[in-house]
Amino acid sequence: MKRVVIGLSGGVDSSVAALLLKQQGYDVIGIFMRNWHDESVILDEECPWIEDSNDAILVAEKIGIPFQVIDLSVEYKERIVDYMFSEYQNGRTPNPDILCNREIKFDLFLKAALQLNADFVATGHYCQKDKLESETGETTYRLLAGADNSKDQSYFLCQLNQAQLAKSLFPIGHLQKSEVREIAKKHDLATAEKKDSQGLCFIGKVKLPVFLQQELEPKEGKVFEIARDCFENNPLENTQHDEFSEENLKLISTEFDFTKYSPTEIGPHSGAHYFTVGQRKGLNIGGKKLPLFVLGTDTKSNVIYVGQGEDHPGLYRNVLKIENEDISWLRTDLELKLNETREYDVRIRYRQPLRKATLIKKESGLYIVFPTPEKSIAKGQFAAWYAGEELIGSGTID
Repeated sequence: MKRVVIGLSGGVDSSVAALLLKQQGYDVIGIFMRNWHDESVILDEECPWIEDSNDAILVAEKIGIPFQVIDLSVEYKERIVDYMFSEYQNGRTPNPDILCNREIKFDLFLKAALQLNADFVATGHYCQKDKLESETGETTYRLLAGADNSKDQSYFLCQLNQAQLAKSLFPIGHLQKSEVREIAKKHDLATAEKKDSQGLCFIGKVKLPVFLQQELEPKEGKVFEIARDCFENNPLENTQHDEFSEENLKLISTEFDFTKYSPTEIGPHSGAHYFTVGQRKGLNIGGKKLPLFVLGTDTKSNVIYVGQGEDHPGLYRNVLKIENEDISWLRTDLELKLNETREYDVRIRYRQPLRKATLIKKESGLYIVFPTPEKSIAKGQFAAWYAGEELIGSGTID
């Protein structure tokens, strides 16, 4: 009998995933990961770890599987929270959920499961997995989008590798969320009606500035507005993809230098490290015809640049770059060779519709070229590329 260790989070998705594994004849062990202790930064009680742990225990008892708790809070702080602080301090926009999956759930948790002689680890993610067999007998695993388009979570797993995916199971990936709820109700699971968790992975719903103030102190700086009519159009916007030289790609993928666009000081802010590109809330500056959006930040000078309207040209870029060391190919057999190009569907944030784009590999890195400018591309975000429903690779935007 194959053994599966499942991460029981105290939510309905992992609960039903555990139930289905049990019904399929696996030897199932449920483990609750306690990765955060400081509840002072949590806004409400939607995701307190004690309640989640208790719900996970009730589910394990109902299903009839052994249950235990492991504490990974030290490693979580080192690998995820400290990473967040560092990224924001450097004016970048991190995605802790993606790192949490790569570093915690499918690394530390996977290693803990293997020590229990597990054949697989399982989670309640809405994604699917299959495999390809080559003529030489080599196996390549594929990560596919979840059947429920509104809940697909493959983007959050974009940094997994073949070794991690080989040991992973996603029991509810073929189901709709409504079906998961119905299964939980039918089997009287304690989590059947529980609301989905929100906020940071394993921490919960937080007010980000308050959370960041644990390490990043408020620091008053200046907000500058960039007028729409003085902003130059992207010089390469209409350039054909196959005409892009490496020099041009480097140029157009670079963040705008807002100092040359006649900025006008319009107010103060509490710290540039608390803001990200595309952000609208939190500026507390009124009296403008259109809403203000953050166009860029300079954490060294502690300056924020803003513009009026969500169609402000300073919000848009049509080329992004990923440094060589930050490129991750889940399908290593499809890795682009130098000067090779390929069309993929790309997203740079969760729930964003996939966009057609051209990937171009150069000596300086991987470039992703959109046919029309894309809104709010920020350093530190993850770009993930797909072929149809299959996630092919990903990387951190420079």
